[in-house]
Amino acid sequence: MEQDILHRIWQAKSGDKEALIQLIMSQKEDYYRLAYVYMKDQEDALDAMSDMIVKVFENIKSLKTEEAFFSWSKTILVNCCKQHLRKKHRVILLQELPEESYEESYSEHEEQLAFEAHLEKLNVKYQEVLRLRFALDMDYATIAKVIKIPIGTVKSRIYAGLQKLQKSMEVDGNGL
Repeated sequence: MEQDILHRIWQAKSGDKEALIQLIMSQKEDYYRLAYVYMKDQEDALDAMSDMIVKVFENIKSLKTEEAFFSWSKTILVNCCKQHLRKKHRVILLQELPEESYEESYSEHEEQLAFEAHLEKLNVKYQEVLRLRFALDMDYATIAKVIKIPIGTVKSRIYAGLQKLQKSMEVDGNGL
């Protein structure tokens, strides 16, 4: 990890709010994408990020190693998102990030909606790992750290989730 980042983490652990804000702002796009995958709404994602910043500041002294700061803070963000969803009595339905291009054809959009419908039929635990793996391109180890489950569980949930998704799509006649 870069020395400047490690120094900022040390400063944040010493109570420097500005250093903490600089750390979070250096990765703001990653934090926002992660929050948006859970919240499906810009304002809700930003609210969860605000809560995460407060919790990180309150608990940063408990961070054991500076190198773990970003995965630790992302885990806190996931927990904040889940807490917001529970408060709203919403089911966690993860959705892909908004598309960058609006030139998508109608049939492609229909296919994406059909895919989303099949994905939302899956158990939340499968949706979560599939979204983190494929929408955010996280590796297995990062997913395991963020949602606090063993890496073997991540792999088995992704495999089982893909199998269930494929079966669902085959039954509906859409193929995979």
